[in-house]
Amino acid sequence: MGVRNVPRRVSRNLAFQVLYGQEFLHATSLEELSRAFREAPRQAGQEEAEDGGFAWELVEGVWSKRSELDEQIRRYARNWRLERVGRVELTLLRLALYEMLFRPDVPHKVAINEALELNRQYGEEKAQSFINGVLDAAVKGLENGPLSRS
Repeated sequence: MGVRNVPRRVSRNLAFQVLYGQEFLHATSLEELSRAFREAPRQAGQEEAEDGGFAWELVEGVWSKRSELDEQIRRYARNWRLERVGRVELTLLRLALYEMLFRPDVPHKVAINEALELNRQYGEEKAQSFINGVLDAAVKGLENGPLSRS
């Protein structure tokens, strides 16, 4: 019996949940992060998300590139100190920017739309324009050269 593919939207949801949890738990090693990922409660459709899948790639990628992602957020969240950005919004921005910078298979519009959808589920409505504005500025930066995909 083959393993069925978990839809990317479901994987992003799980990745967001794990990364948001890390705002409070702060894994200090990849092993701790992997344990947190494996032990995260799964919702319907998330049961088959495992280490090595898309959700794990997002979690590990955002976790390992956090400083670089935060620098990009500082650059494009004009007049906002990172400490003032809510944890939900910060997690969503990191996740979307990671996909925009390090996942060439994910179109920028998809990364932005998915972040906005997750915000509708977990964040505040008033944060929609902030998230959209930061990510839109990042896309323009990427198109004009200051950002670069690795």
